[in-house]
Amino acid sequence: MPALPSTVSLDIDLAIEAGAWPSQAALDELVGKAAVAAFEELAEKYTGDCELSVVFTDDAHIRELNAAWRGKDKPTNVLSFPAFPASGGGSLPPMLGDIVLAAETVSREAALEDKPLGNHISHLVIHGLLHLLGYDHETDADAEAMEAAERAVLARLAIPDPYA
Repeated sequence: MPALPSTVSLDIDLAIEAGAWPSQAALDELVGKAAVAAFEELAEKYTGDCELSVVFTDDAHIRELNAAWRGKDKPTNVLSFPAFPASGGGSLPPMLGDIVLAAETVSREAALEDKPLGNHISHLVIHGLLHLLGYDHETDADAEAMEAAERAVLARLAIPDPYA
């Protein structure tokens, strides 16, 4: 994994649970680079040592999670489950939480949007991580702030703006 800002230490636990995903090594690299880029972009806001869990699964499992936790009985591309309430800055909790991605939905979206699968996975990991850090898109203002943060982090990875 590339180097994090000196103010942050991050341990990433990555699991491939189900679905057709790139190799473990490829996912380790994508997730690591996405997390580093996010913390580089937000370096002045956060300090501390923390852990992050990223689970790669399939549509069937994420549908169950989406129904149980959000009351939406359908698959989605990514879900985030914070371990602690987000502070919006300052000291990071010891565990950020879990990000869960669904293989079929992520692959279908990448194909429909004609973008490399790795770019889409990186975007969704960043999106999920921002949720764990307290970003949201429930209001127009919140959505604009979150999308601006996503764009800035993705630019660090030379990934085109997904909202353009």
